[in-house]
Amino acid sequence: MGSPLESVATFAISAVMVGMGFTLFLMGVKIGMLPMGEGIGSELSSRGSILFIVVVIFSISFLVVVADPVVRAMTIVINDVSSDSISRSALLFAMALGAGIFMVLSMLRIIYNVPIKYLYAGSYLLVILLSFFTPAEYLSISFDAGGMTTGPMTVPVILALGIGASTVMAGRSPLADGFGLIGFATIGPILGVMLLGVLLH
Repeated sequence: MGSPLESVATFAISAVMVGMGFTLFLMGVKIGMLPMGEGIGSELSSRGSILFIVVVIFSISFLVVVADPVVRAMTIVINDVSSDSISRSALLFAMALGAGIFMVLSMLRIIYNVPIKYLYAGSYLLVILLSFFTPAEYLSISFDAGGMTTGPMTVPVILALGIGASTVMAGRSPLADGFGLIGFATIGPILGVMLLGVLLH
């Protein structure tokens, strides 16, 4: 073990490297992912096919969550801590499935101009009811799953898709329609993990 001075220097260098890494990553997100997401969102909305919108939005959201390094790290830790009693692949699938479904609902909310307060009320009522039947270990994981899906890779895509969709619709405000997208999308993984716990126990 090194001296205190060496430990402080190592920590400082590591902190600088992490900060530089996040800066470069977020620059890449801003330059690459945000314009792409806005373009996809606006193009989907202009197509007019609801089925096409649902399939594409679900596919993108599902794959983004699966690829998110924060989500993958969480599933690895939970699998190790639970001594393989909680399947990593099943947990990852449940989170991605929930996020995909709720991202589709978010997009349909924008298209049909449904007030988000009703969706929030119904969704959290379902979370409360389901919590009475979910095993304790899955209940705690489920709320962590909701937080983990708001990582640096998932959030820009969700926001960009919603903003892109609202920009091509007459009389819609990207600011108003984009409000609450992230919070609503995180309910999906919570319910997904809860349902996984109910089904496996």
